Amino acid sequence: MSQLAKKRKVDKQVQDSLYFDSYTDVTIHEQMIADHVRTSTYRAGILRSGEAIRGKVVLDVGAGTGVLSVFCVQAGASKVYAVEACSIAEQAEKIVKQNNMEDKIAIVRGAVESADLPEMVDVIVSEWMGYALLHESMLSSVLYARDRWLKPEGLILPCKAELFITPVNDLAVEDRLNFWRTVKEQYGVDMSCMAEFAQKCIMNSDIAVTSVTVEDVLSHPCRFAELDLYTVTAEELKSVRGAFRCQCFGSAAVNALCVWFNVTFPCQEKPLVLSTSPFKPETHWKQAVLYLDQPVDVMQDTEVVGEVHMYPSEDSARHICIHVDYTIGEQKRLSKTFSIPDGYSEEDKCAM
Repeated sequence: MSQLAKKRKVDKQVQDSLYFDSYTDVTIHEQMIADHVRTSTYRAGILRSGEAIRGKVVLDVGAGTGVLSVFCVQAGASKVYAVEACSIAEQAEKIVKQNNMEDKIAIVRGAVESADLPEMVDVIVSEWMGYALLHESMLSSVLYARDRWLKPEGLILPCKAELFITPVNDLAVEDRLNFWRTVKEQYGVDMSCMAEFAQKCIMNSDIAVTSVTVEDVLSHPCRFAELDLYTVTAEELKSVRGAFRCQCFGSAAVNALCVWFNVTFPCQEKPLVLSTSPFKPETHWKQAVLYLDQPVDVMQDTEVVGEVHMYPSEDSARHICIHVDYTIGEQKRLSKTFSIPDGYSEEDKCAM
């Protein structure tokens, strides 16, 4: 095992370097632009805010290829400062030139925390959301930009984020666990003892980023947290908490909890919502699925109640941990902590 793999805690400078390096390849930008829900909602949110953007100065935090900056010019912005820390900024410059917007969009290389803009801005736009909203997100950078560069009464796009949770029955997991009980019938070898091992491997402590279907969902969703981008602080992002109470639709086995987010654009006519809900068209964020240690059978109106605590991993501040305390029906209260493995520590150690 390499020294890098053995290292428990990654230096912030290394964390940032690894994060920005992940955006130097075309694949992630292709994935984001091709996400029609994401890109079209941002475009609509910006264009519908035309009255607030027209003739104004905009700051695009984490501009990437610069597509949001172009949308802002299309909405009438007089100047856009597109701040981008990774080398994709070179491609953004080409895109700006190709769209004849060099006089409107200035590409600013580097992190927004070190940017030196010549003026305050009227609008901040950013696509900062990560998996489960906060995993590897740039929200702290957006808040820095808000406090440093946004004029009083300035506009933030999007301006609000909400987090939701619901119990689910992942049928694919049920099929995988039942598979080992079918081997004897097919091949004459009893491998049912593998079911327990399979359950430990599949229903582990990883946050699974996967698509949940409407059929998997066992209750109406419960909103457990809301972030107002005009008022939330970087310190508050270190501990996002909320309670939930769900009532199950019918008889099934709860084998996971599902977390997703919405963000809202404050358009003049009515707010525009970008949703990553399983009830809406799929996005590249999909949903965050938290597998329980054991499935629990429920019936109509069985309550699933608990509390969620989201906070940065001790090993890497850009990586999120989700701790859930929950009770299903009459069962005793249980707890489990989940994380997305960061790829450069032996294990992701989450400290409450």
